[in-house]
Amino acid sequence: MLTSERLIDRTNVSIEEAASGHIVKDVFTTIKIGIVVSNLITAFAGAWLALYFTGQSALTELLQLVLVLSGTAMVIAGGCALNNYIDRDIDPIMERTHGRPSATGRLTGKTILALGFAFAIAGLVLLFAASSSAAVFGLAGLFTYVLIYTMWLKRAHTINTIVGSFAGAVPPLIGWAAIDPSLNSPIPWILFLIMFIWQPPHFLALAIKRVEEYRSAGIPMLPVVAGFAITKRQMIVYVAVLLPVSLLLYSLGAFYLVAAFLMGSAWLAYAVYGLFAKDTVAWSRVMFVISLNYLTLLFFVMVLSTFI
Repeated sequence: MLTSERLIDRTNVSIEEAASGHIVKDVFTTIKIGIVVSNLITAFAGAWLALYFTGQSALTELLQLVLVLSGTAMVIAGGCALNNYIDRDIDPIMERTHGRPSATGRLTGKTILALGFAFAIAGLVLLFAASSSAAVFGLAGLFTYVLIYTMWLKRAHTINTIVGSFAGAVPPLIGWAAIDPSLNSPIPWILFLIMFIWQPPHFLALAIKRVEEYRSAGIPMLPVVAGFAITKRQMIVYVAVLLPVSLLLYSLGAFYLVAAFLMGSAWLAYAVYGLFAKDTVAWSRVMFVISLNYLTLLFFVMVLSTFI
């Protein structure tokens, strides 16, 4: 049998372990680890394609890869934490965000602000170690996301989605710039365009799904201001434009072209179906999932094509 002292010690250890796990979870939630990971996929693709098109080896540029991926992850994490700090007043209103540590108070504003600056500065230092071009793109994305998008346009105008897309489209450029700082090739700019055009239909699908929450929080997302019909038509335009833009990477070969065409066509068909869907919110949920799968698979196919 356990003595009372041992039982108390074991209980204290369990409480400390639980508290430690809770803090780690809160930090991961604050830095939006899912967004960090998804953006790392595109940053890695940018770096990998730079290696492929410039004829360099991943082994000889391994340090660059480590620096750019870790730096990108930290800059994005810092930006997300600063976003949470700024949005502490509206996050408790929305069901999607009311459980965030910044909204519940599990992490104080000072802690979140410190996390944001620490991650962002450390990330920029790592990117600068990779290349000054990578650091410039990282800083531009951070500035756009935190100051222009979060602090200003998110609460002011429906154009917020477009401006936010600039920041979200930067990771592939950062990845490429770490390997080829000159960025003379059109490939990284095509990657940027793909990411930029992909984001509006992705986030507008979320905005339709959460339209009443955005309305309650006073966020002028397009579905709140203009309604579902106009939002659906704009989403179709973006997906329709994205299809031929994705095919501009024809130098990756037939496998990529066929895969990109099929995936883009399928997404476009479902976007058009939204005009006739009886349950718009249910359609938007599927549209959101399709957008995530499309982006992940498209960038995976880009990398895979370099081996075929």
